Amino acid sequence: VQLQASGGGLVQPGGSLRLSCAASGRIFSFNVMGWYRQAPGKQRELVATIRSGGRTNYADSVKGRFTISRVNAKNTVYLQMNSLKPEDTAVYYCMFSDPVNNHWGQGTLVTVSS
Repeated sequence: VQLQASGGGLVQPGGSLRLSCAASGRIFSFNVMGWYRQAPGKQRELVATIRSGGRTNYADSVKGRFTISRVNAKNTVYLQMNSLKPEDTAVYYCMFSDPVNNHWGQGTLVTVSS
């Protein structure tokens, strides 16, 4: 499975960004897609995941601000990020998990700064 992420960039506090990630290759119908992030000097952490059936899971730090969604026909996952804070600054990694393996995208940098 190959993952292509896009949508990162620089945004002011309180602003919004939308990340997207498209998966290609051998796609199992049952899978989990999601986003993790890694800030400088910190470990990679979960942001949000969404199962192929639609169930979602969010980190407490982003609940109410971020929304994860997916279009199964396009094997694409989105992360709508609103009310961004400086502490959201990180490299965001797309993740695709299937019964065989976990797959990771190349990462996209999100910088929240005035």
